[in-house]
Amino acid sequence: MLVEAFVYLRHDDATRTLLAVAMVVVVARLAGRLFERLGQPPVIGEIVAGLALGPTVLGAWSTTLFPLTIRPMLRVLATLGLVLFMFLVGMEMDLGHLTDRRQRISGAVAVAGTATPFALGVLLGLVLHSTHAHAALVPFALFMGACMSITAFPVLARILQERGLYETPLGTLAMACAAGDDVLTWATLAVVVAVATSSAGWQLPWICLLAVTFGAVMILAVRPALARFSGKPAGPGDLPVVVVGILVCAWATSAMGLHEIFGAFLLGAVFPRGDLAGRARAPLEAMAAILLPIFFVTTGLNVDLGGVGRRGLWQFALILGVACAGKLLGAVGGARMLGLAARESLALGVLMNTRGLTELVVLNIGLSLGVLDRSLFSLLVLMAVVTTVATAPLLGVIRPDPDLGGR
Repeated sequence: MLVEAFVYLRHDDATRTLLAVAMVVVVARLAGRLFERLGQPPVIGEIVAGLALGPTVLGAWSTTLFPLTIRPMLRVLATLGLVLFMFLVGMEMDLGHLTDRRQRISGAVAVAGTATPFALGVLLGLVLHSTHAHAALVPFALFMGACMSITAFPVLARILQERGLYETPLGTLAMACAAGDDVLTWATLAVVVAVATSSAGWQLPWICLLAVTFGAVMILAVRPALARFSGKPAGPGDLPVVVVGILVCAWATSAMGLHEIFGAFLLGAVFPRGDLAGRARAPLEAMAAILLPIFFVTTGLNVDLGGVGRRGLWQFALILGVACAGKLLGAVGGARMLGLAARESLALGVLMNTRGLTELVVLNIGLSLGVLDRSLFSLLVLMAVVTTVATAPLLGVIRPDPDLGGR
């Protein structure tokens, strides 16, 4: 009986999926605690754990742990965790507490910190296209620009909290800059995805029209309706309604030819802050905490740094240099133009270079669309990890004034 049970366990994909999920959650939590002791956000440890469970570290053993037959089920769970996470990211976009001066600075840093790395990313795409030509030049170059522009809003918040900077003027300004950066980048990425998915000349304007219409409906109709609904006392039946709304919005943008994350993000952005949001946040964060490590593993299964070869070394150096230079030049330049001190401007540039989980979301979109090949995907994932891990130590070296010099 024991042998028969073991054989059944090995060949039942649903059961193996359950066991794989349990293993992933345990490994991710242990890695998160380890990185937390090292002064890094736990999510970075979870990302590294997900990459370590892939072929880069385990080689052929990764296929033994995660057979091809269970990977579609893992992708479904990963997608669910991803849309919940993006909804929570959208809910964090609250800039109402900024003063007029800081709004101007955050706007300048967001625009410059998005446009400069985007331009450098496009140039990088022109250089790398000949060796990674899995897509036409225009969507490839535009996508590389979007990859260089992103800032990981949630990871940045965790770094600021652990450094005691979250409630300071510098922390508030950094969060505002990151929020503006992400809004601009997601809008740009939506256009890039529309370009990549449109196979006929009429499809691109049609996708853009649908996206604009969807955004208008969310802002002009859904937001007021949610505001009226949130004014009522929150009850235990509200959470399922919120989850259904997230899934429907995610499905809608996916059906338009965009990606499911855009619908979830936009719903979070228009979601009213109040009792309903407070009641929904904790259980959604708990669900995302369990499901996101699966997303890290599905990412790690597509990363194989052992296969990039010598050519990958100089390409990684180029990618890392462009990623850091774009954020530093853009963010520091924008802050200095509006009179922020040099040390605090440099700190903003370092903070904007935090990519983390949000970059992985963007890169997985590129891989799923066929814009990126596996080797370039692997190099970009490594860049995201390195730039994020470097943020906290560099911030300790700069030691900016959290009060912005009294400004």
